[in-house]
Amino acid sequence: MKKSTLTLAITVGVMAQHANAAGFVEDSTATLKLRNFYINTDNRDSATAAQKAANQNYQAEWGQGFQLDFTSGYTQGAVGFGVDAIGLLGVRLDSSGGKHGNPTGNAYAGTVFPSDGDHAVDDFSSLGVTAKAKISKTELKLGTLMPKNPVIVSNDGRLLPQTWQGGQLTSGDIKDLSLVVGQIEQVKGRNSSNNENLSIAGANGGANNAISGKTSNKFIYAGGDYKLTKDLTAQYYFGKLEDFYTQNFLGLVHNWSIGPGVLKSDLRYFNSKDDGANGHNPLYYTSGYYGGTTTKGKVDNNLYSGLFLYTVNGHTFGGGYQSSHGDSDFPWLNQGDGSSNYTITDMQIQKFGRAGEKTWQARYSFDFARVGLPGATAGIIYLRGDDIDTPTTGNASEWERDLTLSYVVQSGAMKGLGMTWKNAMWRNNIANTRQQDENRLILSYSLPLF
Repeated sequence: MKKSTLTLAITVGVMAQHANAAGFVEDSTATLKLRNFYINTDNRDSATAAQKAANQNYQAEWGQGFQLDFTSGYTQGAVGFGVDAIGLLGVRLDSSGGKHGNPTGNAYAGTVFPSDGDHAVDDFSSLGVTAKAKISKTELKLGTLMPKNPVIVSNDGRLLPQTWQGGQLTSGDIKDLSLVVGQIEQVKGRNSSNNENLSIAGANGGANNAISGKTSNKFIYAGGDYKLTKDLTAQYYFGKLEDFYTQNFLGLVHNWSIGPGVLKSDLRYFNSKDDGANGHNPLYYTSGYYGGTTTKGKVDNNLYSGLFLYTVNGHTFGGGYQSSHGDSDFPWLNQGDGSSNYTITDMQIQKFGRAGEKTWQARYSFDFARVGLPGATAGIIYLRGDDIDTPTTGNASEWERDLTLSYVVQSGAMKGLGMTWKNAMWRNNIANTRQQDENRLILSYSLPLF
């Protein structure tokens, strides 16, 4: 934060001396995003009293989120300067101690809200500021970021989005090539007002990572997308969380017109290895299966996947397969309070990237605009993962079914109002692991201010 504040002060000073800052003002926009979010989770089949204590049978929370986005234009001149800002406020509408999902009082164990003892806070808020500079199609940002690429993905699956602190440089000056390089130092979780250092599953201390987990304050990433043809894009990205892991990603995305529709092929490969303390210090180990009864060790994972989607006349039919190899689970930036990764199996409840896991999926969605109801969509996804390595068996399995119904009002006084219902069911035969059902109801609306 200190670096970001200093950078912002310098940038504002430079802008104040600019003779013509018309672009900064004229191209500025501000939008107020409203999200009403309800979630309930039914945790089934408690195997032990300890499991029940750590994860209540039934959790439910309801809140109203406010997100104010300000994006400035750029000052005129060879180098343009600007400032962006994001203000976040979450207000609790319902979440009793018995529904909050945090009987042990951990700081970040709530489903939607931060915790005050064993119950949710009344509200939580934060402000993020980003200084930016631009030359041609190359842009530098320092401060609050929301990156999304194969090695770092911002989570927006609750009331308020996850944000990061650091710097990022992007460039599109070379034809058909987009490049990015960045460094992240801290993260603010989707149910938190505080910036924290970075970690991964196994070392993050679970929901109480701020107290007992091992962390790093340096994640670097770089990569790019290159359009080989108008329908074929190749990707390479690199990420490194200091003292935890390095990760290389290769991707290939192709769109092919077949008959009346389009087939999209999305091929992905991740190679993840240990870095620094993760290679020798048990406190930095990640989760996985390493033989016998050992379920923690250094990062060691290769993940292959392919997803194929055919879209025709409003219908999208899809299928995919993912294979996880190595002793560890697939690693990603994970504080233990809700996170996302760039796998084809990152679903509503589970990620399907455990050690040894082989996952196939089938999906279908429909756009009701084809039958005279624009704005309405529906989709269903089913995944099954087998061959999960555990101390009790080499063939544990899990499956998940996700259903989504959405509608966005297309005209009238409520134009732009979005309504979504998401329902998920997860079952498994992994030892000491509970089953789960979940519902989410989301109302969203964006109001342009200028």
